[in-house]
Amino acid sequence: MGAKPGSVADKPLLAVLKGERRDPPPLWMMRQAGRYLPEYRQLREEKGSFLDLVYDSDAAAEVTLQPLQRFPQLDGAILFSDILIVPFAIGQNLSFIAGEGPRLTPPLVNAELAELTGYSARLDPIYETVAKVKARPLLPARPVRPMRWT
Repeated sequence: MGAKPGSVADKPLLAVLKGERRDPPPLWMMRQAGRYLPEYRQLREEKGSFLDLVYDSDAAAEVTLQPLQRFPQLDGAILFSDILIVPFAIGQNLSFIAGEGPRLTPPLVNAELAELTGYSARLDPIYETVAKVKARPLLPARPVRPMRWT
């Protein structure tokens, strides 16, 4: 008799997080590993910028789930976002400079953390992405620990 569909026993990643040993162990793909997927590249081009993709909760949920749709043997995925969204939400400005990468201003060496004005609304699209991913039956909606929000 197999595990009840939708139960923790039916989701290897969740079962391991609850302390069970599984053979084979659960598999998931990091966000960066999905960058080679043609469907990611197409959506990234349509959105124009990385931040536009992160802040479009429908697109970010789609990108999160793309590896699972392509590789059904995977047991989980990493939320599509960026760790720099956190300092952006506490008041730093975030931009991605072509050929250089991310830039946060003002640098905290020039500004005190207490001087920054937080903008919790900058996290709202990320919470929306989490809700949209969680609502889809393809993925156990529980973070893998330890992990970066990536």
